[in-house]
Amino acid sequence: MSWTESEGKLVRTFKSPDFMTAFNVVSAVVGPAEELNHHPDISCGWGYVWITLTTHDAGGLTGLDHRLAKAIDVALKPFAL
Repeated sequence: MSWTESEGKLVRTFKSPDFMTAFNVVSAVVGPAEELNHHPDISCGWGYVWITLTTHDAGGLTGLDHRLAKAIDVALKPFAL
């Protein structure tokens, strides 16, 4: 599944086989988020991770959201989700 745009946000849902994988996916997002100093809203649980990107100060999407989405995609390639 790819990123979808809705109401000024980029959203992506990842399915995982278990909670530990979901947790590791969230952990893998930390590096790119810190590198870009842009932090997503993340929800995770057994079998899923939801990531939402938006630039709150701008009131919607900016180029930074798209850059972080691409960086997250690269960071999560090893998970084959």
